[in-house]
Amino acid sequence: MRLFGELKPALLAAAPTLAAAAAMTSGVMLLASGATPSDPSRFLALLRFTPQILIETSHFLSSILGLLLILLAFGLRSRLDAAWTATLVTLLAAALLAPFKGFNWEEAAVLIGCTALILPLRGAFPRSAALSRMEVTPGWLVSAAAILIGAALLGWWSFAHADYAGRPIWRVMVDQDITRAIRSSVGAAMVLLFFGLWRMFAMAATPPVSGEDDPDFQRVRAILRSAEWAQPDSNLALLGDKRFLFSPSGQTFLMFGVRGRSWIAMDGPIGKQTERMELLWRFRELADAHAARPALYGIGPEDLPDAVELGFSIQKIGEAAAVPLDGFSLVGRRREALRRNWRKAGEGGASFEVLPPEDVPALMDELKAISDEWLANHSGGEKAFSLGGFVPSYVAEFPVAVVRSAGAIVAFASVWPTASRKTFSMDLMRYGDAAPSNVMDYLFVELFEWGRQQGYHAFDFGASPLAGLDDRPLAPMLSRVGRLVFERGEEIYNFRGVRRYKDKYDPLWQPRYIAAPHKWQIPMLLADVGLLSSGGMAGLTRRPKRSVEA
Repeated sequence: MRLFGELKPALLAAAPTLAAAAAMTSGVMLLASGATPSDPSRFLALLRFTPQILIETSHFLSSILGLLLILLAFGLRSRLDAAWTATLVTLLAAALLAPFKGFNWEEAAVLIGCTALILPLRGAFPRSAALSRMEVTPGWLVSAAAILIGAALLGWWSFAHADYAGRPIWRVMVDQDITRAIRSSVGAAMVLLFFGLWRMFAMAATPPVSGEDDPDFQRVRAILRSAEWAQPDSNLALLGDKRFLFSPSGQTFLMFGVRGRSWIAMDGPIGKQTERMELLWRFRELADAHAARPALYGIGPEDLPDAVELGFSIQKIGEAAAVPLDGFSLVGRRREALRRNWRKAGEGGASFEVLPPEDVPALMDELKAISDEWLANHSGGEKAFSLGGFVPSYVAEFPVAVVRSAGAIVAFASVWPTASRKTFSMDLMRYGDAAPSNVMDYLFVELFEWGRQQGYHAFDFGASPLAGLDDRPLAPMLSRVGRLVFERGEEIYNFRGVRRYKDKYDPLWQPRYIAAPHKWQIPMLLADVGLLSSGGMAGLTRRPKRSVEA
C-alpha cells in the first residue's frame, strides 16, 4: 500500500493518456467490426432466436458508439470528468450490443476490459467542464475522419477478398453484410460531420462581464490608481466589456475578453509585481477547467519569461512605439514638417487644454457630436476590447485633451494616465469637420508638453499591427503571412500608413506578442481579437457614410 501511495501521483499523471488510448482502441475496433463481414456460423446461430431489426440496430449503433469513443478520447486526454463518465457508459452500451452482432464475445471482452481499466481512474479527471465545452481540435477531427475512412477501406477489402465457396446462403448473407457495413459507415460519417459543424459554433462557459454597478468595477478603479505595474492601455479595464480575475490580496487583477471558446487576456496582470505569476496560473487553470483556449494578447518582451513558464507558444504580432519626452523637440530639420503643421494650427486660432475628469460630463454632448462626425468619415464602427469606443461613462473616467477653434471644440483625445507616471497615452482621437488640417499633429505636440509638465517620462504611441515581422525562408509561417498582409493589405487596414505616421515622431519601437498554449490556436485567437475589437463582423465591414474630402 505504501508503494501504491508513492506511485499514485505518477499513475494519475499517466491515466488520461492511458484512458484515451483505451477509448481510441475500442472505438477503432467497433468501427472495423461494423465495416467487415460477420462470422457466418455465429451469425446463422444468432438468426434462430434474434429478431432481424435487433441485429441491424446493434450493428448500426455499435459503429456510432465507436466514433463517439474516438471523440471522447480527446476529452479523456483533456481530463474532463464528463468524458470519463460518458466513456464508461459508451463502453458498457457497446459491450451489451456486441452479442447481437454475431456472438462477438471477444469484442465484448475487450470493451469490458477497457471499462475495468478506466473505472478506477476517476481521480485523474478533475475538470468539471461539460462535454459541450470539450475542445476538439481540427487535427483530432481529421484523425477521426482518417480512422473512419480506414475502417471503410478495410471493409471493402474484406468483402472483395472473402471466399464463400459459391454457396447461395452465404451469398445472401454477404449481400446483407455489405448493406449493413455501408449503413454503419455512412451513419458514423454523418455523425462526425454534424459533430464537426456543431463544434464550430459551440460556446464555452464564461464568467460574467463586470459593469458599472458591479463591486468589482470599484476594485479595478482602486487598483489602477495605485498599480505599481500597469501600462496606459490597462485603463481599458474601465470600458465595461471585460471579465476580471483578482489576486487573493485584491491588489492585482487580470482582465480578459471572451469570444466563443477564446479567453484573451489584455497585457497581463495589473497591480503588484509579485502577484503576477500566480494570477497568470489561475487564469490558465480557470480556462482549462472551462475547456477554453487562453491567450495573452499584446504582451511585451518583459512578459515573455512568464509566458514561457506557462508553457505558451509565442508569436510576434507587431511593434509598439514610445516617444521619450525628455528628448523630444521641434528643433531641427527632421521635424520641419511637424513644426510647420503645429505652428500653422496655432496661428489659425487653435488652442489646447486638458480637462480633468470631473469637467468632462458637462461637455459630453459636444464631444459626442465630434465623435459622430469622425465615425461618419471612417470605416468600421465603435471599437471595443483592445481599443476604446465612445461610451460616455468610459470617456468620463479620464482627462480629455481638447483643441478649440473660435471657442468651439473641434478635436479631442481621452488621456490614459498611469499611477507610476512612467508613460501615458491617449485612446479616443476624434476630430470634426471644422477642425483645421493636421490638427492631430498640433494635439500630439501640445500633449507631449503637457505630459512632460506632469512628470511623465514617455508617451506610449500604441501598436503598429504586423510591423517588424520577417519574411525570411526560415521565419515562422505566421510571420511571413503577417508580413505579406502588412505590405499588401491596405484594403483591410492602413498598416504602413500607421507605421509611417508614428515614425515621424522618432519613437522607440518594441515588439508585441501573443501567447497561447498551442501554435495552431494563434490564428483563431487573432481572428477573435479582431472581431472583439471591431464589434463583430458588422463593425469590421462597416464603411464610411460619406467620402472624406481631399
